Amino acid sequence: MQGQSFIPELQFELISTIKCLERIPFDKFDWKPHEKSMSLGQLATHIAEIPGYAEMIMDTDGVDIAAGGYTPAVINSTSDLVQLLKNNMDKATEKLATVADFPMSQEWTLRKGTEVIFSLPRNATIRSMLISHMIHHRGQLSVYLRQLDIPVPSIYGPSADEAN
Repeated sequence: MQGQSFIPELQFELISTIKCLERIPFDKFDWKPHEKSMSLGQLATHIAEIPGYAEMIMDTDGVDIAAGGYTPAVINSTSDLVQLLKNNMDKATEKLATVADFPMSQEWTLRKGTEVIFSLPRNATIRSMLISHMIHHRGQLSVYLRQLDIPVPSIYGPSADEAN
């Protein structure tokens, strides 16, 4: 099944993402590198929620973000954050493991009211909105960690903090 082909990549990215999230001190959740930036807690929560998009992508033809209704998860500790990521990854893995090839080629559309932000086959949406999106924000998070002088973990190879 085509959905299953994404599972090893998601599981691989999960390892590095957990390492980044585990380093976040809860007392710094409100910190922002710039007034226009998300807070550390907002960014980290967003990262932990992204794998949960798999169900939405597979069960709908699209989403209109102008419709509202989104409420971010309430996080009370760093361990809550990591658990949220793991729970959402488990749900994504379960959904992708059982999906047939047919729905993966169907179009999925992200809208903001009447504006179409993008319309892609579901398999491309999984790659873009789920995998690439999580990697992008994890990169942002690594910069936040650096600015807070928190050691950046090895992600795809050694970091300046973890040469081995």
